[in-house]
Amino acid sequence: MGFARRFPFAYAAAAIAALGTLLARPAWAAASAVDPVVPLLLGLSIVLAAAKVAGWLTTRLGQPAVLGELVAGILIGNLWMFGFHGLEWLRDDPTLSILAELGVIVLLFEVGLESTVDQMRRVGASAFLVALIGVIVPFALGWAAGAWLLPESSSYVHAFLGAVLTATSVGITARVLRDLDAIRSPEAQIILGAAVIDDVLGLVILAVVSGAITAADQGGPGVSITDIAMISAKALAFLAASMVLGLLFARRLFRIAARVRVRGILLTSALIFCFLFAYLAALADLAPIVGAFAAGLLLEPSHLDRFDEKSEHSLESLLHPISTFLVPVFFVLTGLRVDLRSLAEPRVVGLAAALTAVAWAGKQACSIGILQRGVDRLTVGLGMVPRGEVGLIFANVGATLTIAGERVVTPATYAAVVIMVIVTTLVTPPALQWSLRRKRIATPSP
Repeated sequence: MGFARRFPFAYAAAAIAALGTLLARPAWAAASAVDPVVPLLLGLSIVLAAAKVAGWLTTRLGQPAVLGELVAGILIGNLWMFGFHGLEWLRDDPTLSILAELGVIVLLFEVGLESTVDQMRRVGASAFLVALIGVIVPFALGWAAGAWLLPESSSYVHAFLGAVLTATSVGITARVLRDLDAIRSPEAQIILGAAVIDDVLGLVILAVVSGAITAADQGGPGVSITDIAMISAKALAFLAASMVLGLLFARRLFRIAARVRVRGILLTSALIFCFLFAYLAALADLAPIVGAFAAGLLLEPSHLDRFDEKSEHSLESLLHPISTFLVPVFFVLTGLRVDLRSLAEPRVVGLAAALTAVAWAGKQACSIGILQRGVDRLTVGLGMVPRGEVGLIFANVGATLTIAGERVVTPATYAAVVIMVIVTTLVTPPALQWSLRRKRIATPSP
């Protein structure tokens, strides 16, 4: 016990390694042939243990836990460098992949819950302009970087790179602003409002790019401007219809559900709402995460007031155990799919560096949209930089797209995108802290 208390990270790492050695036992393979849940049990044990240990370590270093989960996946997926291949099956395990997909749906639902339609209306012109510029400029720069460094790739790859750069991780920025007691500052209000609108616009762009690639995969001659306009209209129409129907019927539906006096009805009703919207988005040829985000956005706190459980627990707190289980699976599997061998190619490193540079520059440009006087533009620009979990979600959607059976995004391109996400997420917290402190020093107290 003394060793475990003094060196918890080493103790946990040793436990994970011990789990890994179980893979070499013939009994494991024999049992899995009879019961397919056996490898899943081992896989979840390894993935969750690695996620929590790495997340704990990164939070001790002042970084978000998502980075630790991502790095843990990268390490597990590249143990071949040390001559160990026993965990490579995790990368392609279909059940783990399904759990990861559920995790990202729950995550986007939680992101939507953090904002409401009314908040989006009140963020003002500055937040809207910041979000609009923060989507257009990074998309154009990402497309240009792809066309320059990957000239042999199709325009779909270039569009995908641009789409990934439109993302902004509101969660990471919000946490830094809250820790610095700056959440009520005008800069924070613009950043958070713009990040929400940014997510909506980014999801529309992702839907357009995904739809265009899917159309090409179905044997079409190509995607015209008319096709792109139709996909965009479909995405916007789905979001608009979701908002209208949700505002009209969500309150009534949850009032009916609240009459069912059964333990757990609040959480169950919310998950049904989330999964149904995700399903409807898929029917509309959009990513299910678009529907999950829309469902979270529509759920107002007032919709849940009639539930008995609301007096004891908020919906967010009820969702927390589910997301604690599922979301780390998504991030670890994202890291598992990064092949470090691709970094031996100078072109991949160059692409990662270029994407990181344009990711930074593109979000700095969004500060042009600030209309109020006295707002620190540099702070707003820095707050929009981290791609975090949203960028990883976009990257994973792109990695699943194929044309004629071939992946649109190669492992090398995927690795470059993940490196960009890691770097932008790593540098933002200290950069934002520095900028806010600089502003406080420069502003004389009254």
